Amino acid sequence: QVQLVESGGGLVQPGGSLRLSCAVSPDIFSFATLGWYRQAHEKQLESVASIRNIDGLTDYADSVRGRFTIFRDISKNTLDLQMNSLKPEDTAVYYCVGGGTRSPDEYWGQGTQVFVSS
Repeated sequence: QVQLVESGGGLVQPGGSLRLSCAVSPDIFSFATLGWYRQAHEKQLESVASIRNIDGLTDYADSVRGRFTIFRDISKNTLDLQMNSLKPEDTAVYYCVGGGTRSPDEYWGQGTQVFVSS
């Protein structure tokens, strides 16, 4: 059964760090691509970061490049997003997303809320 379950959201001050984790079922390689999307209040959904499982190639939105890092733990079947130098504009619900080559956003987790505020 395909399942993506996020954890790790919360409140953090500007400039701080937070790490999100996604438990991936049945396993990492059931998906061609895994990634993180986010949606801020009254804003469009945004792809934040992704990783291609066949070769580990990563991609980032310009707004987070250099601050966020996506990585996978194959032994634990988890997908993490390390977020550093957080800004108030990073406040959003973050979703773990996975899918095939033609439909990379086919499966979604339930989302985890991140608040960046002083």
